[in-house]
Amino acid sequence: MVIRKAYLEKLISWKDQDIIKVITGIRRCGKSTLLKQFQNYLNTNGVTKEQIISINFEDLAFEDLLDYRSLYQYVKSHLLPDQKMYVFLDEIQKVASFEKAVDSLYIQKNVDIYITGSNAYMLSSDLSTLLSGRYIEISMLPLSFKEVYEEKGGDKEETFRQYLKYGGFPYLKTVSLDEEQINTYLEGIYNTVIIKDIEERENRKNQDPNKRRITDIVLLKSIARYLASTIGSIVSVKNVTGYLTSSGRKVSPSTVDDYMEALHEAFIFYPVERFDISGKKVLKTLNKWYIVDLALRDYMVPKKTYDLGFSLENIVYFELIRRGYRVSIGKLGSAEVDFVAQKKGEIIYYQVSASMIDQTTFERELAPLRSIKDNYKKIVLTLDKFSQGNYEGIEVVNVIDWLLEE
Repeated sequence: MVIRKAYLEKLISWKDQDIIKVITGIRRCGKSTLLKQFQNYLNTNGVTKEQIISINFEDLAFEDLLDYRSLYQYVKSHLLPDQKMYVFLDEIQKVASFEKAVDSLYIQKNVDIYITGSNAYMLSSDLSTLLSGRYIEISMLPLSFKEVYEEKGGDKEETFRQYLKYGGFPYLKTVSLDEEQINTYLEGIYNTVIIKDIEERENRKNQDPNKRRITDIVLLKSIARYLASTIGSIVSVKNVTGYLTSSGRKVSPSTVDDYMEALHEAFIFYPVERFDISGKKVLKTLNKWYIVDLALRDYMVPKKTYDLGFSLENIVYFELIRRGYRVSIGKLGSAEVDFVAQKKGEIIYYQVSASMIDQTTFERELAPLRSIKDNYKKIVLTLDKFSQGNYEGIEVVNVIDWLLEE
């Protein structure tokens, strides 16, 4: 079991705070394991097993609790008088109208609530309305490269090469599997997310007549493969629609938009907005999309259709998210900066390049950063070890070393 230290510390920091803790993320990224690790922490710090109520809604033992009234009555009947109680509800989106049960439990005395879910739609509509101001979201991702390296050790370049291909789903880091078994495991995740999670999303949307249903799984997978093949490139609903039309599939832009939204809400793809560096404003069109884990990309897209540079971009984007930055794509006239990372009023500009050895590449990557007139930090991340250094205030840093930083 890989200890998810950063996420565990977040839960510990929120322990006993009068707020619901909501942990979200793609299936198999480690949400259930995190809850177990936090429960172990509670047990070793004076909390008895009787003070913990833990329900995993993927377990048939709790099938009778898929109705919010039954869930509420079950948990309430297990609350101990004059005792602090810790309630864990795992994959809560399976319970219809679960927010009603959670809201009623929240107002009970001495109850600390933790819930997980595999679809962002659970945080919209009724939940955000009913529980507004009463919850915080902890967005969970698969293992970072640093977590993998600390678990596996060995040669860091070789470990990184494996990470590029096999990503960071925790299960794949705790067992020895051959490539066929790994692909079978990834296929299971992919199909479960595409079919099961999005089906649950649809069930929650049934009461909203303004929402279009996601019914065509073949179309959904086609759009997912297209997004996986265009990581690091500007993507719009229009060019996705054009791609599908050229492939012989007639579909409306509004349908494509809904299906892309479903893939985002299932935590498979993350859209990144562009930021006008000169005007200091967010541009609402022509986003880039990144995939939550490169192993899924390797499964979905033939190897010949993508390159190392875009894979590095993908890794850097999610590392910045893990480090708590708000990330956008930088636009400066006709030039582009790969990432503008903002946190607590500070900005860091990042370029990502597989190699900086070629002089033309070196100049091309530094040019947008040189044209930025403010004094915020500017960094180029590369696998290249030979060009590292400081060039007129622009740092060129080895990406593997950067990923292993504290």
